[in-house]
Amino acid sequence: MVVECWKWLRLEYELAIMNGLIFDGLGNPPIRSNIYVSGDKIGLISSEGELGADETISAKELAVAPGFIDTHSHSDLMLFSDPFAESKITQGVTTEIVGQDGFSVAPVQKEVQPELAKYLSGLAGELDDWKWNTFDSYLQRLSELQTTVNVASLVGNGTIRAMIVGFERREANPSELEGMRILVADAMTQGAIGLSSGLIYPPSSYANEDELVDLCNVAAEHNGIYVTHIRNEAHGLIESVDEAIRTATRAKIPLHISHHKAIGKDNWGKTKETLERIDTEISRWSVISCDIYPYTAGSTMLSASMPPWALEGGPKALRERLRNPQQRSKIIRELEEGSPTWKSYSQLGGWDKIVITYSKARKEVEGKSIAQISKDLGKPPADVVVDLLLESDEAVSMVVFHISEDDVRRVIAHRSSTICTDGLLIGNPHPRAYGSFPRVLRRYVMEERLLTLERAIQKMTSLPASKFRLKDRGTVKEGVFADLVVFDPQRIRDKATYDSPRQFAEGIRYVIVNGRVVFREGEFTGIRPGRALRRARTQ
Repeated sequence: MVVECWKWLRLEYELAIMNGLIFDGLGNPPIRSNIYVSGDKIGLISSEGELGADETISAKELAVAPGFIDTHSHSDLMLFSDPFAESKITQGVTTEIVGQDGFSVAPVQKEVQPELAKYLSGLAGELDDWKWNTFDSYLQRLSELQTTVNVASLVGNGTIRAMIVGFERREANPSELEGMRILVADAMTQGAIGLSSGLIYPPSSYANEDELVDLCNVAAEHNGIYVTHIRNEAHGLIESVDEAIRTATRAKIPLHISHHKAIGKDNWGKTKETLERIDTEISRWSVISCDIYPYTAGSTMLSASMPPWALEGGPKALRERLRNPQQRSKIIRELEEGSPTWKSYSQLGGWDKIVITYSKARKEVEGKSIAQISKDLGKPPADVVVDLLLESDEAVSMVVFHISEDDVRRVIAHRSSTICTDGLLIGNPHPRAYGSFPRVLRRYVMEERLLTLERAIQKMTSLPASKFRLKDRGTVKEGVFADLVVFDPQRIRDKATYDSPRQFAEGIRYVIVNGRVVFREGEFTGIRPGRALRRARTQ
């Protein structure tokens, strides 16, 4: 009772958000009320009277929600060149989860860093000087950088494997497995929120199920989560989801499946079965979730289009194979025809469905399909792919159109799904980097009525906060961190397109991170109050 009286006696808050339609993030119907911010937290929610504040925001006819959480981000290195995280803040994103697809940028050894950096150059951009080696020192660098957004990171099994086993395609021996366990334990102790795998990307893909279970056991001991880009999202989709479920079940760890989809027309509709399997496991008290970006095209490194055998040994070995006439011929043949155990991207969609979004050496090809580049150069499509990789030292990325809109709707509507950008912010990027969250609110809430507004917001806030165990984030209630977004439900929309992707969304009016206004009526305030969020530490 004394505490309640004290709240009403307080006359001054740093920020007041008045008369907004407040969505608590938990899926409850909204209420009209006022929010008062004290320091970095919500001090009071009240509809009675008007208390003093240093700044007052009128939220009449606007929605107020917890800041959105991007559950699959590749900003690990990009934040060092764009600490304002402009493409995310303008979507209402206040927290990003990095370290995805088995590739965290920490921990890292000096001997491994150059090859790892080269491999990631088509995924996460380039940063010449990594001024860290441990997981703790990476998070410390983010803190010193003072980003606008909060950042939490997974530790990647591919990065760990590169440090202990290298880029060789083989099982880890007992000594190496123990070394990897130690590195995962260190990262978890230093603040990692879980373990990620990217089972289409070497060397993460070289880990068998038993190895993944061993590393997940370590993450589970530290109350972490297992986040996986499954081994196959095409013809092997169902089997790969089963592998992910088995791995998590054996390790007794929560499972989160990255950007869940079915790629290639022959596989469209398979999400019906995978989501049924997820529902079955949830009914058995398993903790399973997934995320999705609301588009029918994916995006990744062009090197991911290579036959798996060509990637063995890492980037240096790939370059040697691309330059070897006999091996180049074999690679080109498999890019066109696939192999008995592997389907190429051209088979899954066609050369006209693969668009180059970034090329370090050939800027003029950005925004063009492989088919168009082939026509322009008078060169077979597979040769175009090989030459682009060689000319740019693998620093090439692509967009691939190979997903069904029906599958997108199905996954978005599912109870386990959260929303992500999976944004690659280099070159002429996929529009998801600038538009995922507003696109869900405009297209699937306002236009198609696939979700209610409160349910969509829940998928963007409290659901990911609970899955990734982000303490005191993802809801609007007294005492939690004041990560908030104020938006116009009638005007919110994505503007980014495949042809012109670097366009900020409309309708986001204010963004507040840790109690500070970072975005006000279309302008950045210059304040960067974001934090590196550590598991099991005071945030």
